[in-house]
Amino acid sequence: MLAVPELGLQGLYIGSSPERSPVPSPPGSPRTQESCGIAPLTPSQSPKPETRAPQPPPFSVVVAIDFGTTSSGYAFSFASDPEAIHMMRKWEGGDPGVAHQKTPTCLLLTPEGAFHSFGYTARDYYHDLDPEEARDWLYFEKFKMKIHSATDLTLKTQLEVFAHALRFFKEHALQELREQCPSLPEKDAVRWVLTVPAIWKQPAKQFMREAAYLAGLVSREDAEQLLIALEPEAASVYCRKLRLHQLMDLSSRAPGGGRLGERRSIDSSFRQAREQLRRSRHSRTFLVESGVGELWAEMQAGDRYVVADCGGGTVDLTVHQLEQPHGTLKELYKASGGPYGAVGVDLAFEQLLCRIFGEDFIATFKRQRPAAWVDLTIAFEARKRTAGPHRAGALNISLPFSFIDFYRKQRGHNVETALRRSSVNFVKWSSQGMLRMSCEAMNELFQPTVSGIIQHIEALLARPEVQGVKLLFLVGGFAESAVLQQAVQASLGARGLRVVVPHDVGLTILKGAVLFGQAPGVVRVRRSPLTYGVGVLNRFVAGRHPPDKLLVRDGRRWCTDVFERFVAAEQSVALGEEVRRSYCPARPGQRRVLINLYCCAAEDAHFITDPGVRKCGALSLELEPADSGSDGATPGRREIRAAMQFGDTEIKVTAVDVSTNRSVRAAIDFLSN
Repeated sequence: MLAVPELGLQGLYIGSSPERSPVPSPPGSPRTQESCGIAPLTPSQSPKPETRAPQPPPFSVVVAIDFGTTSSGYAFSFASDPEAIHMMRKWEGGDPGVAHQKTPTCLLLTPEGAFHSFGYTARDYYHDLDPEEARDWLYFEKFKMKIHSATDLTLKTQLEVFAHALRFFKEHALQELREQCPSLPEKDAVRWVLTVPAIWKQPAKQFMREAAYLAGLVSREDAEQLLIALEPEAASVYCRKLRLHQLMDLSSRAPGGGRLGERRSIDSSFRQAREQLRRSRHSRTFLVESGVGELWAEMQAGDRYVVADCGGGTVDLTVHQLEQPHGTLKELYKASGGPYGAVGVDLAFEQLLCRIFGEDFIATFKRQRPAAWVDLTIAFEARKRTAGPHRAGALNISLPFSFIDFYRKQRGHNVETALRRSSVNFVKWSSQGMLRMSCEAMNELFQPTVSGIIQHIEALLARPEVQGVKLLFLVGGFAESAVLQQAVQASLGARGLRVVVPHDVGLTILKGAVLFGQAPGVVRVRRSPLTYGVGVLNRFVAGRHPPDKLLVRDGRRWCTDVFERFVAAEQSVALGEEVRRSYCPARPGQRRVLINLYCCAAEDAHFITDPGVRKCGALSLELEPADSGSDGATPGRREIRAAMQFGDTEIKVTAVDVSTNRSVRAAIDFLSN
């Protein structure tokens, strides 16, 4: 549905130059079947990227949707008062002891595939269904990360699942906005912001945008009304605004002094530094002009810090440098991380159940009693939130009656017998009919995930680009865990790194996304995660080019499959920087130009056939019919100038017909692969 049909290798005519070919690679070449073999009219990289300040469209309110792996929510602020962030209303339902400013990322569809409910309502309704009836309903939970690892993201069913969820938030938010502001205009009133992990690749980001189009958040014609925000960036933007009493400094805790959950604010040394800095005129100017919080006012220009976004599905790391005088942010190293979110603890618990009751039984129970399985995961989640390194008592986890009954019918003996026979000696059967787990056993379930997070942070801190980091902000829903907090502080505190946690840590990304929507230029410089470019023909140079790349055409010797780089991996790219290339259609009446894009992790790839280089997308240019001359003659060669931006949260492209100075519809499709 989203793929663009290729025109074949004769789709473009290339302007001649001493080094570049006017002829693409021949059709059927085994090395170039997937490449259009394009060379731009410009003979080399643009001499100096041109920076243009983007002009945002008018909007009255920013609505940000934090679409998380385990929980989701929205918040908004009006353009007239951008820093007054309004959280969504409390959700109906919910779990005891859990803040309800977010709702579980759970979607329920009827047996016919129609939307039924989302969040707590979906989870609770599904839980109350008769076991046989529940098998016909479609229940989705923790499905966000599937699009990060899936190989085919263009499936209509996947798009519809995400669109259902986004449509729910859209309707919920718009209803609340209409009630609060009846005069809000219907058209172009809302700028929407969707959060995604920074480690997501371009296809996953495009997938979320396509789902937003399908959900009706914005139309393709008003694509600029939707922004994609990177989650650790959003957290960084929000933390800039915090005052000292809104932060908890883990390093200020005395070793062994009380429960880990007892929080202290930033200590007096920060306050003394703040007072000293405030005495300087420069610091006072910086405070006023940048609008940053007290902690940031204490930092000097060039100070570096890490944001570790520990969410439900991933850990997402970014490194920023604070710039004065306006408090803008510069990314120092490309986003990194991995699948080390809170769901890893849930998976460890499931593996523990498999060791006790058998992997085949757990699989059968999940399939035949899906609602009861949801009930069991809810019970575990409640106990998981109370886990801590200094907890003394054991934890009881309720087993649903249907689990106990189903096991007896399947195995012929009861669950207490299964516990006695298993090799797991740290889980017992309590007289209240519950699994009784020691606190050490619960903490062990955290260890693989927590260790993965710490290893990623330590590897990042070892990078030369990250030397001189003073602060680490621990954010995201999983950062609420006392187990994770203690482990990060114990491992990194010895480095002299100050580990800081915002008090509203679970809402940091959501609130930051609202602020990002109001001022997306706050992150001024980013690092390209990959090297991007196209395949071209260059003049063949014996001794420099491999003989198997030689192509002779009309007596001229060309080197095929040359990788022409647009931007290199880890290259710093400023917001608004453009890489420009010009292309010329092969035929006067040609209506579409398609150019294959390639990417790789290496900075020094030479050919599109090098190991690690792969086709990742296609740049398409939709052309209007060319105007005939005054005498009716066919117009001459037509030049289309494309400008690509790699410094935003998404790769963007615009194009113009040089002869008419009219805009050309341009897009980069990363889903067609």
